[in-house]
Amino acid sequence: MSEHDTSADLWESIDRLHAWLDANRAHDGAEGLLLRILKLSEEVGEVAQAVIGATGQNPRKGTTHSWDDVQSELCDVVITALVALRTLTPEAREVFAAHLERVGRRSL
Repeated sequence: MSEHDTSADLWESIDRLHAWLDANRAHDGAEGLLLRILKLSEEVGEVAQAVIGATGQNPRKGTTHSWDDVQSELCDVVITALVALRTLTPEAREVFAAHLERVGRRSL
């Protein structure tokens, strides 16, 4: 499978998730958009919780997560961010690709 095919599969999945969430949303309009973007904060918090659990930083709880859990939570952050971007624009794929190109040029 080429890199382009993988990217197409990714964005097809994001489009399907976006459509499913839109069909099952409790709030429309600006409120729905804000809540979808706020979902990112929840997911980032779950990454933090998994890192704390993987490193055993809470002495009361001990080690409660694995680094695989951290990876999974990071994936949830990425998916949530891409769905939020897709909520803002139907051109999410192009917006993301252009932004990644700019970041790559600036950073590399």
